[in-house]
Amino acid sequence: MINVTEIAASKISELLVEENRPAAGLRVFVQGGGCSGFQYGLMIDEGEGDESADKVFEVNGVRLLVDPISLRYLSGAEVDFVDNNMGGGFTIKNPNAKSTCGCGSSFSA
Repeated sequence: MINVTEIAASKISELLVEENRPAAGLRVFVQGGGCSGFQYGLMIDEGEGDESADKVFEVNGVRLLVDPISLRYLSGAEVDFVDNNMGGGFTIKNPNAKSTCGCGSSFSA
């Protein structure tokens, strides 16, 4: 399972309303790249592809879509939203990451 904090869920819901896509969800994925080997990705997704292969979570009123390969790396992770002096953005806290880069957007498994 992947968790979404209440703050992140609120921001995701706001984005879905702004994009006029209330039935969509947030796709959370892992892809090769970044300075540590893997990087996280987030995108609004209607679930139009091979939805049967996706794992779908409903957390704090938000629908998450995760493909099976990404789920191996993200099981137990948490999507959060942080707002600081440098701006705001989504972050992923991943207990499966052996190391992360300084910016926090890539990791090694």
